[in-house]
Amino acid sequence: MQSRRNFIGKVASGLAGTLAVSNVLGANDRIRLGIIGPGDRGLQLVREAIACANTEFVGFADVYTKRLEDAKKVAPEAKTYLDYRYLLDDKNVDAVLIATPQHLHCEHFVAAIDAGKHVYQEKTMAFTVDHAKKMRAAYRKARQRTVQVGHQFCSSGLITDATSFLASGNVGKVTAIHSHMYRNTPHGKPQWSRPVHPDMTTENVMWKAFLGEAPQREFDPNRYVNWRFFWDYSGGNVYENMCHQTSFWYKVMKLQIPTKVNMIGGIYLWKDGREVPDTMNVVMEHPEEILFTWDSGFGNNQLGSTEDVLGTDGTISRGQQIRYIPQKVNRPDGTEMMGATKTPPNAHMQNFLDCVRSGKEPNCPFELGFRVSIGCRMAVESYRQGRPVRWDAATEEIV
Repeated sequence: MQSRRNFIGKVASGLAGTLAVSNVLGANDRIRLGIIGPGDRGLQLVREAIACANTEFVGFADVYTKRLEDAKKVAPEAKTYLDYRYLLDDKNVDAVLIATPQHLHCEHFVAAIDAGKHVYQEKTMAFTVDHAKKMRAAYRKARQRTVQVGHQFCSSGLITDATSFLASGNVGKVTAIHSHMYRNTPHGKPQWSRPVHPDMTTENVMWKAFLGEAPQREFDPNRYVNWRFFWDYSGGNVYENMCHQTSFWYKVMKLQIPTKVNMIGGIYLWKDGREVPDTMNVVMEHPEEILFTWDSGFGNNQLGSTEDVLGTDGTISRGQQIRYIPQKVNRPDGTEMMGATKTPPNAHMQNFLDCVRSGKEPNCPFELGFRVSIGCRMAVESYRQGRPVRWDAATEEIV
């Protein structure tokens, strides 16, 4: 394994030939991509992008040397950087995927937009309200830049089916959306837990770059590799999974930022040093007079991941598939319908690349990611403060 010094020593030689190259797409619409954060999720995105036609990966940036070595196995010709700013300086890069820990999203997004890159930003888009506003300011200042937020279900065929069910008028007045997200793991294997490897040292991990704006701490490889456990870097399962379930219906139903949110729960199962809860309940009141509830836990997977949109005339139930079920009290002759729209496995990435080329709005645009981010942050603030919180639309602050 190469040390940090060896990686940095190779960076300067790779820059000289790239700074003068135009960022304009070629005549064949080939898109040259880089990624900040090629971890497990990041490399999954890389593979999705490579599977799309006319793409090329030219750069990887990460604070951990082993991640860069693993990334080179996927795209051997790509350059590697421990400092993401060198990647953004590379004029060969048209678009950047950002798959870093949540507390770093704002830093990397703003830098990428300011560098003139198109951005695929993994969820949850913004870590705090302040970050969301900074990202919005950068996005609005940019011209002709595509931003896709990584809520991949927004490119699902289930979106088409759900929209069709609602447009039919057969659902009636919707007053509530009830959702679940439950998982289980074998005894002794906590959800999200990753092993600390011997090479996770200050020689191979750029610790200060990982911390970013988070509180400064002495190097701790467990905090680095298991960042999802800690509030400094993570919004817990609200940011990991509730965001996906809300984004789906925020898109379909054009729901706005909640007016009031309450979250309760705790660390009831995994006493492994994590700070974020493993069992929780979130209740969100929306200005559309819709109550969105979300229950989640890591100790039983019977309920799985589902949402039920409850209308006076029918229910839309989404899991692996989506279906409409009539309320016989108001639609006695109504029949159950099953969604049938297919989705390619890399549909969200393909949509991003198509929009980079066309300039059209992607399936999960910035504004949708912004609303979802605020709703998620409200839930986290409610839990941590032990009280319901409200959204002040005039000041754009959580109160």
